[in-house]
Amino acid sequence: MFGFLITIHVLVSITLIVIVLLQAGKGADLGATFGTGASQSLFGAGGGGSFLGKLTAAAAVIFMITSLSLAYLSGKSGSSSIMPATKPAAKTAPKPSGAQQQSPPAQGKPATPPAPPQQPPKK
Repeated sequence: MFGFLITIHVLVSITLIVIVLLQAGKGADLGATFGTGASQSLFGAGGGGSFLGKLTAAAAVIFMITSLSLAYLSGKSGSSSIMPATKPAAKTAPKPSGAQQQSPPAQGKPATPPAPPQQPPKK
């Protein structure tokens, strides 16, 4: 459904661009009055204006409907986070009950204080 709506949306947007580019600007009638060009020569002398206007309105309505539908469907994903769900951390192995374990030393510090240097016995 989502892919179908995207396809329709892209086709309608391309069609809308082409329709708007086919329409003559407001100054085209003024140029035709002075003989510089033919106004609406593709659709006749004055018959193309209302046809292209209706076609533009229809394409714009379809474009808006597909835009709203795509926005509604993309917001209906079910999760509120954009981050993927992560698995919980794996449990560590249980400690042996008979032996006492020391906590690991802090970084940069040895576990036990260093022994003083031994001197050889004097004779």
